[in-house]
Amino acid sequence: MRFKVVIPARYASTRLPGKPLVLIADRMLLDWVHERALGAGADEVLIATDDERIATAARGFGAHVVMTSASHASGTDRIAEVARARGWGGEAVVVNVQGDEPLLPSTLIGQVAGLLAENGTADIATLYTPVLGLSEFLDPNTVKIVTDANGRALYFSRAPIPFDRAAVDDDSHAQFEHAKRHIGLYAYRVSALLRLSSLPPASLERTEMLEQLRALANGFEIRAAQACATPGPDVNSPADLGRVAALLSR
Repeated sequence: MRFKVVIPARYASTRLPGKPLVLIADRMLLDWVHERALGAGADEVLIATDDERIATAARGFGAHVVMTSASHASGTDRIAEVARARGWGGEAVVVNVQGDEPLLPSTLIGQVAGLLAENGTADIATLYTPVLGLSEFLDPNTVKIVTDANGRALYFSRAPIPFDRAAVDDDSHAQFEHAKRHIGLYAYRVSALLRLSSLPPASLERTEMLEQLRALANGFEIRAAQACATPGPDVNSPADLGRVAALLSR
């Protein structure tokens, strides 16, 4: 199986400015993510950025860098520019690895690429893990996914879905035992990626602030499967740095 990995990286971050370059256990965050991507067996691993500081640092630890426009609203749009610039064919598979996931198991990158390759009708593939507790189920920062019997995504939401009407007054395990936590890792067919990036935001996407809902609203098929390993926490704020550093030091 052949696939490519692109890590979109931008300097601006509301809660942690310069996030890709922050040091965690004596290495830059982006360096850790790049190492995880290299371990997945991809044909190419590229860092896509519009910032020379990130580009210089990434080249310093041996990464291949593609400079992109500063006008992109999302990592998906940035990866689409890379696909156009590199001339990748429509059936090529590219995985979007978020630049704040230093504890993402490399096996998951290969898994999501394989999931898309094995499902010829799918446009996008992604992964999930079981929801492990009621607080996670109710947390709007935890994105939940509902799929059909064949693993096609039906909906993504920040709300607690599926909603167990029978257990509405019960804080027991029954409320969330079938819930799935979405992992923000995507594999795209390049043809679908280019089409998706050309579409305007959908109403559901704006409501939930979830970009994947643009794909569902426009009829894209998203295949989802349970992750074969559990990813560690990502880095979104200064408070995350110590926790992630401790895990990486092990």
